[in-house]
Amino acid sequence: MKHILISAAILGTLTACNSEKSWEVKGQIDNSPESKMLVQASENGRWYTLDTIEIKSDGTFAYKHSPSGYPDIYRLTLDGKSIYFPIDSIESVTVESDAKTFDSEYTLSGSSAAEMLMNVDRLIMSKAKSGETKSDSLLKRELGGMIIGDPAGIVSYYIINRQLNGKRLFDPSNKSDNRIIGAVANAFNEKRPSDPRTGYLTSIYLSNKSKGAPTDTIVATTMSYFDLDLSDNKGVEHKLSEVVNGNKVVILNFTSYQSDGSTALNVLLADTYRKYHNQGVEIYQVSMDNDEFQWKQSAKNLPWVTVYNPPTQGFTLANKYNIMGLPTTYLFSDGELVERVEDLTKLDSQVARHL
Repeated sequence: MKHILISAAILGTLTACNSEKSWEVKGQIDNSPESKMLVQASENGRWYTLDTIEIKSDGTFAYKHSPSGYPDIYRLTLDGKSIYFPIDSIESVTVESDAKTFDSEYTLSGSSAAEMLMNVDRLIMSKAKSGETKSDSLLKRELGGMIIGDPAGIVSYYIINRQLNGKRLFDPSNKSDNRIIGAVANAFNEKRPSDPRTGYLTSIYLSNKSKGAPTDTIVATTMSYFDLDLSDNKGVEHKLSEVVNGNKVVILNFTSYQSDGSTALNVLLADTYRKYHNQGVEIYQVSMDNDEFQWKQSAKNLPWVTVYNPPTQGFTLANKYNIMGLPTTYLFSDGELVERVEDLTKLDSQVARHL
């Protein structure tokens, strides 16, 4: 009986260990059989090795680790080249690459954040190949647009700390760049106060802030936005910038008319539109539907600006506005993109705040 109890205790311990939640990175690296690869984590820019894993003879690999308690960035390093990937909690991220082009041609999948980070690096690498990086304001606008979508997200943290040839793309000593860093720091303070990166971001922002300004708080900032030029159901083109500049407040809404919640969403938008339209509120609604004909049938009955984004442009638009799900909604006030609407039931109060 004693041996049975001991065995049962051991079995219970093993079961508990096996059931412990963990995140995983796995995938395939071609042309590097039986090589060693490092899994590394960082502490505000200081990288250290978590473990060494082996790439099997068929190129596959897999590694699991317990979650840190907050979203983080990790990297795989092979022969001095690194692939970065985000982990939110306990998801599984898949990496596919080739040892010869390890850090330049790869695919990340498994989460929206992983795909977003991959798109960030692809954008930066494409500009680097053409020699357009530090002086390329368009690159910073595109990266800034991704930050706007989720300033408290781990990918935004990654972007403002991204380096190329040993130099930051967003330089804290540059006033404009530091405002964007401040926006991320502000978002982390509001949504991730216990995150160990929050103090680091705050320190960077405040230490580079102009003299004479208050240094005990972080001031939210506005950032430029990507203009849209899309057609309504009658074929008339509408520029987002013209709508934004012509109204006090603009609600930018990305949606799918074919989704289950579309009707309820438009009822909510209609209530806000009727209440505030005469005070200078307009809606610029972008349909992300695949069926253009069906969209036209629904859009013709709506009183606000309704435009259609062709499926062929869906990826580009989603990337620029950090659209990870529909609906996604932003607010513009006095010509500036000021905030993302996280809870549509609070849309009314958020609009009223800017009037």
